[in-house]
Amino acid sequence: MTVTRRVPRRAARLLVLDPEGAVFLQLHDDIEVGPHWVLPGGGLDEGEDELAGALRETAEETGWTDIATGPPLWIWEHDYTRAGVPTRQREVIFLAAGPRRDPVGDLAESFAHDGILTCRWWTPDELAACSELLWPPQLVALLADLRRDGPPSRPLDLGHVPNPPR
Repeated sequence: MTVTRRVPRRAARLLVLDPEGAVFLQLHDDIEVGPHWVLPGGGLDEGEDELAGALRETAEETGWTDIATGPPLWIWEHDYTRAGVPTRQREVIFLAAGPRRDPVGDLAESFAHDGILTCRWWTPDELAACSELLWPPQLVALLADLRRDGPPSRPLDLGHVPNPPR
């Protein structure tokens, strides 16, 4: 069995919910994982605070600078190939709220750089019926727990979540 050496990377994302509970997701396509829907956010700069990085990345990817943030919800690690380099990414996901709207501004360069194919809002029912890969994969269950119980008192560590076979 061959073990792939992976470069560690820190990242942070925002679970942006609209007033009706829809979540904003972006579609990426990775050579290792394939198409998958992710929350806005991304890699942290050296020494950057996780929440500051999630806000910066979300602004770069959506043009939104007025997102209200809440507590960290979940932490997870996953593998993918970033710019041809096998990577193990550790992500912190923060609760956030904003109006339901499209991204603003000219984001073509940002989308191309980050490999974003498209984006959209998903209602809870649409997300529950989605057969496409979500990151984290247990997002539907996590959102149901969040709606039922509210934010956890401290972030839930999901551990390393392996990718499903392609």
